[in-house]
Amino acid sequence: MRYLPLNQHDRQDMLAKIGVGSIDDLFVDVPQAARLKEPVALPKHASEMNVERHLTSLAAQNTAASSVPFFVGGGAYKHHVPASVDYIIQRSEFLTSYTPYQPEITQGTLQYLFEFQTQVAELTGMEVANASMYDGSTSAGEAVLMAHRVTRRSKAIISGRLHPHYRGVIENLSEMGGFELDCVPITVAGEEDLGGKIDDQTSCVVVQYPDFFGSVNDFTALAQTAHDHGALLIVVFTEAVALGLLKAPGDMGADIVVGEGQSIGNGLNFGGPYVGLFATRQKFLRQMPGRLCGETVDQDGQRGYVLTLSTREQHIRRDKATSNICTNSGLCALAFTIHMTLLGGTGLAQLATLNHERMLMLVEKLGPNLAPVNETFFNEVTVRLPRPAKEVVEALAARGVLGGIDVSRLCPDVGLENYLLIAATETVTEADLDAFALGLQEVLS
Repeated sequence: MRYLPLNQHDRQDMLAKIGVGSIDDLFVDVPQAARLKEPVALPKHASEMNVERHLTSLAAQNTAASSVPFFVGGGAYKHHVPASVDYIIQRSEFLTSYTPYQPEITQGTLQYLFEFQTQVAELTGMEVANASMYDGSTSAGEAVLMAHRVTRRSKAIISGRLHPHYRGVIENLSEMGGFELDCVPITVAGEEDLGGKIDDQTSCVVVQYPDFFGSVNDFTALAQTAHDHGALLIVVFTEAVALGLLKAPGDMGADIVVGEGQSIGNGLNFGGPYVGLFATRQKFLRQMPGRLCGETVDQDGQRGYVLTLSTREQHIRRDKATSNICTNSGLCALAFTIHMTLLGGTGLAQLATLNHERMLMLVEKLGPNLAPVNETFFNEVTVRLPRPAKEVVEALAARGVLGGIDVSRLCPDVGLENYLLIAATETVTEADLDAFALGLQEVLS
């Protein structure tokens, strides 16, 4: 029996209360082209055992990152997550805790979020961080909106080397908010004249570090140029491990630093869930979106934790909220904090060094004919192939090697069909490097 507790009379009462004549009226904003012409082709019912068997067969069609030599990056990276991380987050007191609507009761949750904030602030070289967001792309979108509020301006300049997904989120939010975007054309390498585009209407300049194509740049001069014009510099990162070895964005003069925390404590998980990181200067604190946990003392003088700022719409701010993100990635943030605690500063630096060394080894094996187009890099590079990268990726996959990302898949219609984006982390073995180099040689011969 299907569980349908409402009868036709109940439905009519609800529709009348809403003020519409039929259920179809609730979908008037959905374009006809996006609507199904007929029900989804699924069986009406199936036993639990048959459903499980069918879903297992579907899952088996995936190629897990750990099952083959894996060189895919582009915003999500395969790193080793210690077994102790999963063990700790699956303890009931962590696994079942959720959004702290009555925050002071959940001291344990507030404590690890406070520690999470501390780690993010130190990692980025900033003064304050919030208690996690959805992912890196939504953090980037929120950062641009925050810059508009801080500067009371409405134009953002977007680097052509920002991850296309991040740019897409910013474009979507800007279109809905009526904000102006100046998106620099996509180029793989060379100088971008971002400073020359800043004017008295610019609220922020958004750059990525390392950028989408793997290049590492110092934005100290750009930060100064932005500040001279009253604008903010937003630095985005997708590979958190890189900050264990590279100069912190805060040390370059960045005003807001946002990014993806998946690399630390969180597996690829076929695309999520992930955890967004968000840090800024103390003077911009009240314009920062999301939650902020703070440390205090109770009436007996004992250390305690509180939800210091709660500026999201479901608390007290409503339409004046600094963010419409309605939850946080608490469990992913906890995994990040546990892994970071296990590593410590020295361990993170060693992990970052291993990543860079693996990419140096791969570049050496690829040889001069496939040298990276970017002069600087951390654990990701872009190479130009003599034939379309899409064909090469498919041919490598047929040989059991996931050999990177066809750049034109994420950056279509800009003439980058022959460019391949390759990542190599500490999980890549020398046998994996040899398999990739040999496979690429065979495919291109």
